[in-house]
Amino acid sequence: MSRTLGVDLGARRIGLAVTDPSGVLASPYATLTRSGDQSDDHRAIVDAAREVGALRIVVGLPRSLSGDLGPAARSVLDEVEALRLLARADGVEVSTYDERFTTMIAQHAIRDAHPRRNRRRRAQREQIDAAAATVILQSWLEAGGQARG
Repeated sequence: MSRTLGVDLGARRIGLAVTDPSGVLASPYATLTRSGDQSDDHRAIVDAAREVGALRIVVGLPRSLSGDLGPAARSVLDEVEALRLLARADGVEVSTYDERFTTMIAQHAIRDAHPRRNRRRRAQREQIDAAAATVILQSWLEAGGQARG
């Protein structure tokens, strides 16, 4: 089984996670800072997929609590379409997966893992972005690795 790259698209940063070679466990991989140019950001995501040998990218889709597609989800879907076009040239498939609550889950997990550690805010935010991507990817794996969105 090939690896899969999980992506949490944020306004300022992009969290990345990757599966182990067996496709069972997701781990944080990196946090990219938005460049101001979506094309450059998408190229960086595809480059990361290539670096880890991923043939699939799973992007978190921020649905509303009711499951509807709000403005944030529509914005992500626009980015996903552009990312699909770019990734296709590298033989990488792009799909979405419901990301409701992933940032909150990641924040709680980090806080629980390091309750007394006083971290710099920026470093903590970057860690949360990669952790959110990990939650998205692990949830996708546990759901059978099926594209949803």
